[in-house]
Parts: sequence; C-alpha cells; structure tokens
Amino acid sequence: MKKFIVSLGTLFYCLFSYSQNSLPILKLKSLDGTIVSTENLSEKDEVLVILLWATWCVPCINELDAIQENYADWQEETNFKLIAISIDNARTSSRVKPLVNGKEWGYEILLDTNQDFKRAVNANTVPYVLIVKNNKIVYSHIGYTPGSEIDLYEKVKESAQ
Repeated sequence: MKKFIVSLGTLFYCLFSYSQNSLPILKLKSLDGTIVSTENLSEKDEVLVILLWATWCVPCINELDAIQENYADWQEETNFKLIAISIDNARTSSRVKPLVNGKEWGYEILLDTNQDFKRAVNANTVPYVLIVKNNKIVYSHIGYTPGSEIDLYEKVKESAQ
C-alpha cells in the first residue's frame, strides 16, 4: 500500500510538473477577431513574455506602461516578444480595445474572455507574467511593483542566452 501511495504521488507530481512547464495549447482571439493558437505564438529559440492582465487591474496597466517605456530598446537587445493576454470577461472585454488604442502599446493583445488560458497556467490573479522559450515556461511571476519590470528584463536576458 505504501508503494502504491508513493507511486501515485510521483505520478501526480510528474503530471503537475509537466503541465506547468509546457505552454498550454488553446485558441484565443486577437483584437480584430482573428483566432490565434497559443502553439504558434513563438518561434524556435525565441523568448516570449506573456503577461496576463485586465482593464480593471491598475498594477497590470502600470506594468504594461512601464515595459512600454523600454520595449523597443529591450527588443533590439534581446529580440524577445511580449504578448498581453486580457482576461476581461464578456462584460468588460469591450473596454480592452479602446484602452489599448489610447495607450498605444506596441504589444500583440489577445483576449481570454473565458479565462481558459488563465486556468491552464494556474494563474490565481493578475498581473501574471510567463517567460516562454520553445513552448516551455521557464519563469513565472505574480504581481507588480514599480521597478520589477527591470527584474523581468533580466530574466528575459538570461532566457535569451
């Protein structure tokens, strides 16, 4: 019985670890209504930053604004890509496009109105940041405080090597 429990525990650990390391394959919508598969978000050896956010989340908007200030320079230096996935639901998703247009963020914006992606990556709250390379999650972080975008960029540089 003890071996069975240990084996079962090992199985759950392996399944949980695997699900946490691979980018989930789901379909999301872009702002123009195009369906995008998450398996096609990054190219081989490209570093991808995925930031889950919402229009009602002030720290999310602050983080996206802070990253935008340096995004062009950081992209030139490391060639990473940022995709901001809004978790706004059907009631609030109509606010996403006007906000993005007003902010003039240079990121690809996707919509996760059913929060399937959020659930698949076990994100309890936003902002939630993932760094992905070769469709594997190599880093994740919850929350935002001013200046943490610099720490995020350091992780991007490490992942790019």
